[in-house]
Amino acid sequence: MTRALRIRGLLALAAVALSLYIALTVPVQLGLDLRGGTQIVLETRPTADADADSEATDRTLEVLRGRIDALGVAEPTLARSGSDRIVVELPGVQDPAKAADVLGRTAQLTFHQVLGTATGADDGAKPLPKRPREQVLADESGQLLRLEAASLTGKDVKEAAARLDQQSGAGWQVTVDFEGSGRDGWARLTGQAACHPAGDPARRVAIVLDDKIISSPQVDPSVGCGSGINGGSTQITGSFTPDEAKELALLVNGGALPVPVETIEQRTVGPTLGAQAITASARAAAVGTTLTVLFIIAVYRILGALAAVALACYGLVSYAALAALGATLTLPGLAGFVLAIGMAVDANVLVFERAREEYASRNRPSPRSSLAAGFRGAFSAIADSNITTLIAAGLLFFLASGPVRGFGVTLGIGVLASMFSALVITRVLADLAVSRHPLRRRPRLTGIAHTGTVRDLLTRTKPHLMRHPRRWLAVSAAVLVLAASGIAVRGLDFGVEFTGGRLIEYTTATPVDPDRARTALADAGFPRAIVQTSGDHRLTVRTDPLTNAQAAEITETVSALTGHADKLRDEAIGPSLGKELRHSALIALAVALGAQLLYLAARFRWLFGASAVAALAHDVVILIGVFAWLGKPVDGVFLAALLTVIGYSVNDSVVVFDRIRDLSRRDRGTPFPATADRALLQTLPRTVNTGMGAAFILTALAVLGGDSLTDFALALLIGLAVGTYSSMFTATPLTIELHARTRSVARGKPS
Repeated sequence: MTRALRIRGLLALAAVALSLYIALTVPVQLGLDLRGGTQIVLETRPTADADADSEATDRTLEVLRGRIDALGVAEPTLARSGSDRIVVELPGVQDPAKAADVLGRTAQLTFHQVLGTATGADDGAKPLPKRPREQVLADESGQLLRLEAASLTGKDVKEAAARLDQQSGAGWQVTVDFEGSGRDGWARLTGQAACHPAGDPARRVAIVLDDKIISSPQVDPSVGCGSGINGGSTQITGSFTPDEAKELALLVNGGALPVPVETIEQRTVGPTLGAQAITASARAAAVGTTLTVLFIIAVYRILGALAAVALACYGLVSYAALAALGATLTLPGLAGFVLAIGMAVDANVLVFERAREEYASRNRPSPRSSLAAGFRGAFSAIADSNITTLIAAGLLFFLASGPVRGFGVTLGIGVLASMFSALVITRVLADLAVSRHPLRRRPRLTGIAHTGTVRDLLTRTKPHLMRHPRRWLAVSAAVLVLAASGIAVRGLDFGVEFTGGRLIEYTTATPVDPDRARTALADAGFPRAIVQTSGDHRLTVRTDPLTNAQAAEITETVSALTGHADKLRDEAIGPSLGKELRHSALIALAVALGAQLLYLAARFRWLFGASAVAALAHDVVILIGVFAWLGKPVDGVFLAALLTVIGYSVNDSVVVFDRIRDLSRRDRGTPFPATADRALLQTLPRTVNTGMGAAFILTALAVLGGDSLTDFALALLIGLAVGTYSSMFTATPLTIELHARTRSVARGKPS
């Protein structure tokens, strides 16, 4: 055993042991889309002072934390997002209306002396003009009262508690205890009111919450003028229900928000949908991974089996990394976790195919030396292809939000873990295996001591795929026009994330016809509601922005139509946020293409980078066009799939370009088209085998992953097919054409 092999072995053993320990001791936090609950994004209203806005957001965060603690939600999460947004996650909370009301209310509590009514008589006369520092509000009965400026605020309150007054039979009330100067202030306020006769509005004290009088009791006749109520305590009455009294006490205790906030995004996922998503994703992952493992074992035999062991280690390392970093595992993130298995397969296939070439060339007399050469030869292609995917993952993290951002985190971790498993764990296992005497005697069992089915077929047929590069470009252009016409003819069905609005998904007791549901909702006052069904008992309603009362009315309509309807998902996106997300999506696409161009131009030549980016743009337009023709929604999850396709499809182009560069260095006299054609044929076995491995996983996600992952997996499958084609028959012929034009221009210049 060499020193290098011992070091790799110790590194692999340490990584696996540490990952196993973390996996057993540190749980991974599940996102709300997997465990159910409500996510609310609040935005503070800006002022002229940016520094004050940031401080106000910090104070708002602390007030909200106190309110959520009082709600009794288990394991809530509050975090700032940017300078003026706060993301609140409430696991298990299925009533977003109540949660949003409690969190979004300013809760500015004030106590006022009543000066009188706001009309000169009881005959409906117009309200009298307000005096300076005077406020006019309606009391509980609707009568307008003139209020003096606030004498006390919520800052003077020590504690509030909801209590049931069983002695007087007054029902639920909120007891408020004052502290410090508030005790004297309350005595002074009630003492002034007591100087007015019984029945006079001025004998009342108004208790105001967010510019609304919630109680305006008369001061008891036993209270003397000027002396007031001592003891620093009062009761707020108002025919409260138990929940209303507890909510009011919660708001008073939590304090007022320093600045008003607005709910710009709200998502609720039922626990049933989350459990179904986990089950479906796990089943799809198991089936897809099993098929992939069987495939690589069938193709690469012993080394394929060892690669399967390395894949299991990859899964362990990835899971441990997520747990150690405290990352939240979302549904798209779970899909990214599974997708990264395909990346790990790709790295192994690159090494094994390069080793087969080395063995077939007879330059390497043994599988062991061929394998070592395969790892050395494939390293640059593995590094370049994975870095391009990391670029896409990084863009998802910095430019996206919510579950899509979680997908970027999971994909990035998966790519790094896949490189480690392929270059360290697989290499250790493979080196140990091929050095054993039984495999030295039977080298074909290793899986690299023969050329393979695809390469044998190419050797027999001797195709020249790049003989007519312009024909391939014409085919690509025709497909591009067909896809773009779908965008022009059908248009894009943007999800609520990009347009703003409300999306509610139900599971119904009986099958429902979407046309009947549309008619019923139109009769209920929602003529623009878009209704879609998935299966017999799944119904989705998408509308313009709604109030919570309007959303409840839609739920009642659907329940009346179907007998009973359970809400699985409820998403509300503000119009301003939808516009912002659209812009962010366009920026993400532009930056992704630009980043790929810069990286490829730096690693190769500018014409390689330009060709690869043109092929990527080709893939993007085709994928969007196919979704337009199919009428599929273009939402945040689709954006995650699109950026993943950009990172994934460029892998094939990078592998071909890496081989072109390698062959060009070896034989500088060969014409460039012949070199490109030879590189394409040499890398074709890797392209086919990698594509098959990824296709097994993505097909399992599409078929078995449930409704939540179907469109995501479908986008990746389409991207896989289009990306594989474009890397060979768009990027490569375009490189040939650009190279020819560059040479022609160079020859035409004066010497």
